[in-house]
Amino acid sequence: MMALHPLEIQLTLIPHERFDVINVAETMREKFGDLISQYRKTLYCSLHTTAGYLDQTICSRLRNSKMHLEPFFRAFQKLFPPDAGYYHDQMQLRTELSEAQRQCEPLNADSHLTFIGAGLKNCVTYTNRPGMPVYFIELDGKYQGIQRQRKTTILAYNSEEEVYTDRFAIPTSHHSIDSINLKDPRYGFFDQLQAWLQRYDITKGRVDLALPRKEVHAGLTVNEFENLLVQKDLVEVLKDPLRYVARKGRSFLSEPALMPEKVKYYATTDLVHIFNELMDALQVGRSVIEKIVSRVLSVPASRFLGMKRNISLLVSNGEENGKGRLVQGTYQSPILVHWRKAPQHTRYLDVTITRFK
Repeated sequence: MMALHPLEIQLTLIPHERFDVINVAETMREKFGDLISQYRKTLYCSLHTTAGYLDQTICSRLRNSKMHLEPFFRAFQKLFPPDAGYYHDQMQLRTELSEAQRQCEPLNADSHLTFIGAGLKNCVTYTNRPGMPVYFIELDGKYQGIQRQRKTTILAYNSEEEVYTDRFAIPTSHHSIDSINLKDPRYGFFDQLQAWLQRYDITKGRVDLALPRKEVHAGLTVNEFENLLVQKDLVEVLKDPLRYVARKGRSFLSEPALMPEKVKYYATTDLVHIFNELMDALQVGRSVIEKIVSRVLSVPASRFLGMKRNISLLVSNGEENGKGRLVQGTYQSPILVHWRKAPQHTRYLDVTITRFK
């Protein structure tokens, strides 16, 4: 039997609501039949910063069910409610935008923070199983009554080969809490990645970036690297999560005149309610809730967000028959976040390059 070459599909999705859960596997079957079932694995890639995928293991814990996925995300949306005075949404501060752009730019800092906090990824790899749903999670699908169009790339394959690994040093600032745009040309990181792809002639594959075990108090995400979002809103969350919940969460909105001495009590109460909802969705016991809340109170920055220690980037030659390249949406950047100073002002990333066959 002739070996199957990797199969790449581009899908356009139309969310029905601002928050929507779309079964991409079902959409593919409707449009292309049961092509994916011929392959062992499939990589799913979102080209957006407020819509993405969860790891397969997390979806399994949520029973691969919209009924369990929706309350999971609703809980994070209560941590990051819309219209809560985010710096990112104060258009008069967005000096990089023209006046015309300020008029139509969506107020969606809550969606960006929910994406980061809930552990959504731009790129995930699933083992194919008959009839298994695969959910594209949309957090910002409508703005001022206009439905967005979303793009996602699906790449099915049967085997993979690890062709290169390396460790790359990233210089960091003197700030305890900071976000680093790994696409910034000053680091030379993306240029080096592209050079490796060309050296090993990767046309369909994946680049995995991971923090080594010794790299603590740090995480990775793929999102919009907008200064107010990552240097103000995200820093507020990492600096003092309890105060943040009290200011932005339900208690603050319902009782804006809270006295300072009540802040910690109300924030803790909100966290308990929110974690109750999360644990109900994940179907785990109350002892786990208590452990999580205690960890949030004692080590807030590392437990408050579902920050990942690894991310993946799709490599494809797309419709061209040329060299493979890293595939990313217009506003996507891989971001290294840390909430404690790095030793010698340097952090390290382990890079693994994989070819699909």
